[in-house]
Amino acid sequence: MRRNRMRMTFWRACGLVAVGCALALPAAAQDSILAATPPMGWNSWNHFACKVSDAVVRASADAIASNGMKAAGYVYVNIDDCWQGQRDSSGMIHGNAKFPDMKALGDYIHSKGLKFGIYSSPGPKTCAGYEGSYKHEEDDAKQYAAWGVDYLKYDWCSAGRVYKAEDMPAVYKKMHDALASTGRPIVFSLCQYGLRRVWEWGASVGGNLWRTTGDIWDNYDRMYSIAHAQDGIEQHTGPGHWNDPDMLEVGNGKMSRDEYVTHMSMWCMLSAPLLAGNDLAKMSAETLAILTNPEAIAIDQDPKGVQAHWAWQVGPYEIWAKSLADGSTAALLINRGEDTERLTANFRDIGVSGTKNVRDLWAHKDLGQFTDSFSADVRPHGVVMVKLR
Repeated sequence: MRRNRMRMTFWRACGLVAVGCALALPAAAQDSILAATPPMGWNSWNHFACKVSDAVVRASADAIASNGMKAAGYVYVNIDDCWQGQRDSSGMIHGNAKFPDMKALGDYIHSKGLKFGIYSSPGPKTCAGYEGSYKHEEDDAKQYAAWGVDYLKYDWCSAGRVYKAEDMPAVYKKMHDALASTGRPIVFSLCQYGLRRVWEWGASVGGNLWRTTGDIWDNYDRMYSIAHAQDGIEQHTGPGHWNDPDMLEVGNGKMSRDEYVTHMSMWCMLSAPLLAGNDLAKMSAETLAILTNPEAIAIDQDPKGVQAHWAWQVGPYEIWAKSLADGSTAALLINRGEDTERLTANFRDIGVSGTKNVRDLWAHKDLGQFTDSFSADVRPHGVVMVKLR
């Protein structure tokens, strides 16, 4: 027998500076906020890891600028680990042999109308053993600003060797303050795997997004478990500060199309940053279509900035719901089972009532009017994503 399970989040009235508030802001106010909607772009790690190079990054920028991704909202071109070389006598970091001129690379990315992202660690070394920012926070912030960096991913890694766990907020604030002192707007991405409940303090130390779990990999069960771990922390996301369930694996080859659609859909419902992690220069038309679905992206980029909540579950079947700025509601019907199943979204479970117009956001099709509930056949490991208005 199926039973409903509701998780309700009670929102408290809050000001713009409060941590953990999801707010619908006027357009003018949003324009003044860094990362007013979840950042969108590409990151080198998931596909290239330490095989990244200047040529790879330029090819990715070329692809984004020409294949429709830029028009869809993807603007950040982010180099992850393995770019770092040595420091000079004044303490300034330089790129290694694979990145001979970081300023020129940043200029190239900017020439495409895109933004330039980079990576470091508050520890002595990065995860891959390259030079970190320990005791060089101000030096690195100045260098990043001189290179035209627009986004910094700051990965805890070896910081645990030189700091206590309780030092974490202060350590991240130190780099935020160094970035702020340059006068250049730089999105600050905290990467410390959800340690010490970062969603409760990340915004207070200047974070625009913060990782909420360990690393993702190109596997359906791992992807789903990370997505599901976002339930219960939805009150800590909103314009300027976002829960980050890690980068997208769409197109890396180890999930099916239905599973990649599920991945993309869940990230959009969660108001997650959308950072593609595949080889953009060689991706298929199918992958590109998943990454650039305008109706799914609109759910992710909705200016209200609400993260979806888990509204209903029975066994491997779930429904998530998300309220939108225009007064409508997005709902995601999920089938984690191994056979096609007909799922019914009862309107009372997703916080709506009466008669609603329902649109399928992957079929790009209006399905008609429904009263009190909506039903759809959902493929195994697939989803049906709809907007009710």
